Amino acid sequence: MIFMIRRHGGGRVARLATMPPVPEAPAIPSATLYPAGVDRAPLRRHNLATADGHGLAVDEWGAADGVPALVLHGGPGSGCSPLLRRFFDPERYRIVCPDQRGAGRSLPAGDTRANTTAHLLADLRLLRSVLGIERWLVVGGSWGATLALAHALDAPDAVSGLLLRGSFLARPADIEGFFADAPALLAGHWPALARLASDDVQAAALVDAWARHELRRAGAGPLEAPVDVTTLAQRYRIQSHYLQHGCWLQMPPLLDCCGAIQPVPTLLLHGSEDRICPPDGARALHERLPHATLRWAHGAGHDPAHPAMAALMVQALDRFAEHGHFGAAEGVAS
Repeated sequence: MIFMIRRHGGGRVARLATMPPVPEAPAIPSATLYPAGVDRAPLRRHNLATADGHGLAVDEWGAADGVPALVLHGGPGSGCSPLLRRFFDPERYRIVCPDQRGAGRSLPAGDTRANTTAHLLADLRLLRSVLGIERWLVVGGSWGATLALAHALDAPDAVSGLLLRGSFLARPADIEGFFADAPALLAGHWPALARLASDDVQAAALVDAWARHELRRAGAGPLEAPVDVTTLAQRYRIQSHYLQHGCWLQMPPLLDCCGAIQPVPTLLLHGSEDRICPPDGARALHERLPHATLRWAHGAGHDPAHPAMAALMVQALDRFAEHGHFGAAEGVAS
């Protein structure tokens, strides 16, 4: 979904026997991530005040006259990391990176009040108006892909294209599946995180269990150091709040609505070994978006920095910057 704390995985994860196989893996193309730009200030930095008490931190990077691109982070609650903008050529993109309500540098940190999917969609409408952007390429991974789909339904005239990585569909089976093999402490009590203070003893235990389970599911190996309970408690508080409400995308289910999305250039990228957002979700989404192309990052799990996934992301964004589309035959899975 969603999740991911730390980069890099151990070996491949066994594919579920009931799933149809993905196509044979081609050679991984080479790709170099663009510089993080940590040695320079953002192009612009905004603090967007909402009418209901949230302050949204928004950074713009790249070129002021570049192709507008909205970057939607995962979680919910994770915040925009420098990695997410490194797929973009900063000479050709105007990269808009908002921290969603309660996430990253947005305040109040970890706040679940007035924090629903509808609120996030309203924030995106406000942000686009404030920045004076008519249309933008929307790029999201995991929960960010979920929000991108919802945004495309909510404001179809705003979207010039969709690049969705590791799509999470917020189906009950997606949520239940993640916790199905969790330790008993987490499986039975994760919803409590939405109401526990960060310094609560139970919250600390749940955060630790969640972090370790997430890394195991992602194939990233054991957690090697104690977790940052305060930061992760804020993230998981928001995540728990969203997941126990089905992300407010159940009536009707998000997947059932996707056929109404406008046929803008759309590329779905998915790790063939993703155990957090399993590949069957990508196939189901592709069926509802016949104009889209589905491409597999072979050997990749849920980690956006996996070489196969990073290469596909850079390649796709370079192509969109040059041509205004992703250059793939419509509807082809490769």
